[in-house]
Amino acid sequence: MVAWWKGKYFTGDWFGARDALAARGFTFDGRWRGLYCGVLASENGGRGFFDQEIHFGVRWDLDKLFGVETLKGLSAFGEARWRDPASTDDPNQAVEANPIFNPSPYESGVGWRLLSFGLKYTAPEFFGSKDGLSLTAGWLRPYKDFLVQPLSVNFANAAIQLTKGLGGDIPFSSSFSSWGGILEVRPAKWSYTKAGLFMSYPEATFSENHGLMFQGYAPDTSLNSLYFMGETGVTPEIGPGRLPGKYAFGGYFYGEEAGGGNKYGFYWQADQMLYRESSPARSPEGLSMFSMATVAPPYNNQFPFYAQGGLVYQGMVPGRGRDLTQVAAGIGQYANRPGKTSTTVIEGGYRVQVNGSTWFQPMVQFLVRPNGSSDVANAAILGFYAGVNF
Repeated sequence: MVAWWKGKYFTGDWFGARDALAARGFTFDGRWRGLYCGVLASENGGRGFFDQEIHFGVRWDLDKLFGVETLKGLSAFGEARWRDPASTDDPNQAVEANPIFNPSPYESGVGWRLLSFGLKYTAPEFFGSKDGLSLTAGWLRPYKDFLVQPLSVNFANAAIQLTKGLGGDIPFSSSFSSWGGILEVRPAKWSYTKAGLFMSYPEATFSENHGLMFQGYAPDTSLNSLYFMGETGVTPEIGPGRLPGKYAFGGYFYGEEAGGGNKYGFYWQADQMLYRESSPARSPEGLSMFSMATVAPPYNNQFPFYAQGGLVYQGMVPGRGRDLTQVAAGIGQYANRPGKTSTTVIEGGYRVQVNGSTWFQPMVQFLVRPNGSSDVANAAILGFYAGVNF
């Protein structure tokens, strides 16, 4: 019972089957996330909304599966999910925020959805660098591999957790899947460069397609185009405490054959652990920050500028070394739209790690000019976020 309570998974080790499968290279990731938004004040008054998601992921190391040493570094993977499709679960019915600032991150691509599948190869050594080269190909999600901020996913608002300003102009979303490939090179342990090329197509994130638009835009495949993302960065460990950080610069080009013109933009990211509690060595307890900014031309982008930043302290309360105290804010500026200036979201919360697999997080959100205009009332939300890994 104690082992289960402290374990990473709510379903345990499946009576030993989980470990046996892992020995053959198979790993399974399952998780449930639920979000209750109690809207205290908004354009349409106050009411409660409950939204949820179930996510499944698998990976199989092919060398262990087939017992062939020459396949070392080659793995197959797949992901799928279910999001509650009930329209009454959407807190934006009350708040009326721009969709990228939705108080819930679970309102795009609802219902069952195939997210990704494919192959990944990581070279054991490349020009003297361990794991210095990786190639990924298949039905992929750029969101999963670019502009990755692990601390931002602790927050509920869609802008901070998911879209990061890009989602207002291109389908940089957890619901966007496409054929593509990613090449990543790590010339040193502390630096990397990666680039991805994908197919772009209209209506990619619509819930009705369930992530199965393998032809792209089937009614007229001539509207399919190309989507490029590139990023380079460093991941140093700073000071005598070896505090980990990540500093990255990236850009994108999104082809649109359906009108509106091709879109491009750039982003900067700076994430850094600022303070580590002294014991034990390399402890994850302490204060960390994350930040990023995006810029894009105003003539065909809704948000020519977006920025966000946050602070997360792990273990602030004595004896609660896995709990998180956190606050973050994001702001998006609109491009030459009459009556629209900017939208700001502020979110704070405290994540209680109930046991090894389960957490519960009271949270609060404030949205200023939710749709960019003072015509829509500011919103205040009090609720909770919860998760179980199974």
